[in-house]
Amino acid sequence: MAQAQAFETDFWKDANLRKVWDEIIPGEPRKTIPYVLTKEAIQLYCRSVGEDHPLYFDEAYAKTTLYGGLIAPPSIHILLMFACTPTDDWMRSPGTVNAGQSWSYNIPARPGDTITLQARALDKFIKRERLFVVHDNVFFNQHGEVICSGRGQTIRPM
Repeated sequence: MAQAQAFETDFWKDANLRKVWDEIIPGEPRKTIPYVLTKEAIQLYCRSVGEDHPLYFDEAYAKTTLYGGLIAPPSIHILLMFACTPTDDWMRSPGTVNAGQSWSYNIPARPGDTITLQARALDKFIKRERLFVVHDNVFFNQHGEVICSGRGQTIRPM
């Protein structure tokens, strides 16, 4: 079995290089990096979250469905969020709290897709002495097709 393409999962790595709340500028694009989504990464993710639908594991079954082959589950955007961002991305800051999100799914990601992310902060505000950032994220495949898009809020570390 081939190895899934690795990406950095140590959130403390390069933590000193990340922008703090005062340095986050609404509208400014975040740095992102392309990621090649592999079948192994999809299946590792699925096993990690307890997803065992054959659409993600059984190529013969998947070919009989309207998708015509293996796909990734919609929630794969969680993996992609970190695979498509460098270690100094401010969204990776330890102590970040997810304060809510909403996602729309257009087409499934597939093994072999090169995924890119367009992401930025939209707004930031202080509420009850907490630092909030509103942000949006759009994932594309190598054909420029939108896989999914979402908007969320995070509470930033002090």
